[in-house]
Amino acid sequence: MPTTSFTTPFIGREDELARLTRVLDRARAGEARAVLVAGDAGVGKTRLLAEAAGHATEAGTTVVTGHCVDLGDVGLPYLPFTEIVGVLADDERFSAALASHPVVDRLLGDGSGDARDAGGRLQLFEGMASLLTDLAETAPLLLVLEDLHWADQSSRDLLRFLLSRGTLQSRVRSRGGDPVTGGAPGQRLTVFASYRADDLHRRHPLRPLLAELVRLPVVERLELRPMPDGEVARLVRAQQVAPLPDATVRRIVERAEGNAFYAEELFAATSETMPGAASAVPSGLADVLLIRFEQLAATAQQVLRTAAVAGRRVEHDLLRDTVQLPEEELESALREAVGRQLLVPGDDDTYSFRHALIREAVYADLLPGERVRLHRAFAGVLAGRGHRAESAAERAHHSRESHDLADALAASLEAADHAGRVRAPAEELRHLEAALDLWSAVPAAARPDGFDTVTLTLRASAAAAHAGETHRAVSLTRSALANVGNDEDSELAARVRYTLAGNLMRIDNLAAAFTYSNEALAMIPADPPSRTWVWAAATHVMAARYMGEDEAAHRVALKALRIAEELEVSDAQADLLISLVGLEGDSRRTPGGRARLREARELARRAGNASVEMRALFNLSIGAHESGDLDECLTWLTEGLERAGRVGLLSSPYPVEMRYLRSLMLYTLGQWDECLRAAETEFVGLPTAGRYAIGPALSVALARGDQHAAERARALLDGPFDWMATLVAGLLLTDAAVLRRDAEGALEQFRTTLAALIDEAGTTPHVAVRLAALALAAVADAVVESRLTGDEEGVDRWTETGKELVELGRVSAAKGEDGTPQGPEGLAWLARAEAEWARAGARPDGGGGVELSVGAWEKAVAAFGYGDVYEQARCQLRLAEALLGAERRDEAAAHARAARDTAVRLGAVPLRDEVERLIRRGRLAETASAAERAPLLTARENDVLLLLSRGRTNRQIGEELFISGKTASVHVSNILAKLGAASRTEAVAIAYREGLVESEPSASG
Repeated sequence: MPTTSFTTPFIGREDELARLTRVLDRARAGEARAVLVAGDAGVGKTRLLAEAAGHATEAGTTVVTGHCVDLGDVGLPYLPFTEIVGVLADDERFSAALASHPVVDRLLGDGSGDARDAGGRLQLFEGMASLLTDLAETAPLLLVLEDLHWADQSSRDLLRFLLSRGTLQSRVRSRGGDPVTGGAPGQRLTVFASYRADDLHRRHPLRPLLAELVRLPVVERLELRPMPDGEVARLVRAQQVAPLPDATVRRIVERAEGNAFYAEELFAATSETMPGAASAVPSGLADVLLIRFEQLAATAQQVLRTAAVAGRRVEHDLLRDTVQLPEEELESALREAVGRQLLVPGDDDTYSFRHALIREAVYADLLPGERVRLHRAFAGVLAGRGHRAESAAERAHHSRESHDLADALAASLEAADHAGRVRAPAEELRHLEAALDLWSAVPAAARPDGFDTVTLTLRASAAAAHAGETHRAVSLTRSALANVGNDEDSELAARVRYTLAGNLMRIDNLAAAFTYSNEALAMIPADPPSRTWVWAAATHVMAARYMGEDEAAHRVALKALRIAEELEVSDAQADLLISLVGLEGDSRRTPGGRARLREARELARRAGNASVEMRALFNLSIGAHESGDLDECLTWLTEGLERAGRVGLLSSPYPVEMRYLRSLMLYTLGQWDECLRAAETEFVGLPTAGRYAIGPALSVALARGDQHAAERARALLDGPFDWMATLVAGLLLTDAAVLRRDAEGALEQFRTTLAALIDEAGTTPHVAVRLAALALAAVADAVVESRLTGDEEGVDRWTETGKELVELGRVSAAKGEDGTPQGPEGLAWLARAEAEWARAGARPDGGGGVELSVGAWEKAVAAFGYGDVYEQARCQLRLAEALLGAERRDEAAAHARAARDTAVRLGAVPLRDEVERLIRRGRLAETASAAERAPLLTARENDVLLLLSRGRTNRQIGEELFISGKTASVHVSNILAKLGAASRTEAVAIAYREGLVESEPSASG
């Protein structure tokens, strides 16, 4: 039977589809079932049923669909069943079955006789049940009924009969052919019926039938809830091939609120007005949304219009005082709006629009004068409540919309104060920017006392920085600098300049930051000592270090630290200590350096300066990561992000970097599904400057063969320059070129990225060694290909390029951006670069460096043993290839199998395919033993596995190994994944079987 055609892939709803598929499987085995699929209009019922029908058809089930249609109070009787019988009648396969049940022919007429004659109705119902039974005996049958909320009374009665007394009940036939209830089950029939939950008001005629049907043992209900934001984002991106800006996707996801139809309509409207997201509800969608609103009585419409002016949610008392209706009329109107599923009552005496777009459509339908009048009414009611913090933001909005700008300014400042107290920097920024917009429009006499534009703008820039809007913070501070004037207080002028310098460093405009920090330091004397000079000095130390002026930075830092201690400015003291860790030899990778960072963290915490505390926590976590101590890194990341969440700084620069680092850890440790979940949930709502945090999730997608991952990585480069986004995108795009064996593309991306990352002082970043190693992989491929085709000129050219890359990698590893050697990760990438260089020099005839290549790849495999499972598997593939060239087949097979096992576990399809090609080409499939197939655990994982075998909990494991319980949990998850175990008990059993742990002798009595 034909099904609805869709142009976009099926996204999300995997659990719901699996549930429907299980029902179909049971029906094919003879267990008849029915599922009532409920959900709001547009949430995806039709698409889910179409997907399930497609699965059923592929499995040999006959699928037939009937649609209910909204024909008002007078509907056509049996309409969906008439459609079903009509479809069956047009198919010659079912002509014999239809001929044996002539009573069903009545459905193809007007049905009027049956509607009046109870005996005729029963005969029709029995005939329909018998027809379906016969069809199901021939082949499994799926009956789909769409839009049951529009079903006529006759169709509802027939469905009640079929589900409660007819085909889905256990039935056998007597010898005479008449159906008899009871007996053995055996009906291969399934019924899926969908209806709109948001259309079922209290007096809807379908409600009693649903209540009756769900009590039947053969009927179950499946509710389609709104789709998660991550799935809606995937749906939106699937609408077109070219990547969409993340801001556009976020806006559509935010407004669609999990409704697939709304998301598609909003996308279509956005596409017509690109670039940027459309702000108004598309006219076609607005018409759909307003249909139910226009069915309300006049008073209910008035109440709903007033509620729309309040916003998505409104308190009952506020609505009552604004609408000014008698209590009984208001309650009657609200009951009607709730019954029509337009408003939803809350537990806290509030009402919310069922969907934000309904509210938008109603609000957009207001006349301009009506809108101003209602906003003025709300502002007046809120003003009468006094200066309550929770109503200040509402009052500011309503005053502005009603053109009372003086009150809007006062309320905006009040709302900003409240947002600052509850540590909501994004909201504080919004209110401060609103106040700055209003400032010049309000007469000086009407402005609140104690404020000026410079200090307000500085405060707004701080809120922007805390909210992660770094470019906005720079813009605001530049505005403050333009307004400060030459006659202003020198301390204020200096504060503006060092604030601007700090913001400029966050967007990697280092030369300008150094200039402004220098100016700030020169504007005020160091004697007498002052807090302003100390902070100007602390900022200048950071800027000078970025510019390579380490000697000057060290000198100023020591002087400023002494003054900070004298003045007891402990947060500035903490900031200076963090800078000195990198200036005095004890880098953050060393135990001594991290001890000083812990001291700085404690000083900042006691001073209440959360921003400096975040800097300390970030340096502690990244220092542990750089030194290869992943357990300590995870501990600091967990503590840092929990602390950032408590103080409202999750979107500020250092916590965003910690969020990225945590995602990178999940990727590195092979927790790829969790890495993707974090990108879909935790990273929704990230500031634009933090978009690079999805990089590890894009790495997962790339490694799994997602064709769009490179396009999304390229989108990270849109907008103003961002150092981290450039780094993340550069790595991804270089690796993408490697995977498609595009040496020219990889080399070009390597050069472009490195040029962008080298700062004004000419410092080569640590990541250069990784970029060089990736580019070398493509170059080695090109050398091997040129050698195989006899292109000696190509061999020479690519070999020369490879030599340049490996030399760069060596220099970068020996002396990184801060003058210190690389840590374990950087050294692993250097080993990879050396191995790729050796591969380029190895010849297929067994000479020319094959053993050298084997040794280099063995070192690379060992180097990535610090915890990077995917890169270790990629190196194992190359090691197996080199071992095969050296005729060491058993070892080659062992490493090939290990690489394939990792690729399969991670879902890294391209790597798996490449390994399997090597196994087939080298005929290695039969040479590996069971012991060699055992997954390789790290030393730490072996320690955890031993304690796991002794029955320890995660907390106990953490205590014995001096790690956090959460870190222990990560190790346990790794072990389960590597062993392919579903539980801790199964993992221990596998470990004993594979000899990974030995049985301990039992204590004798």
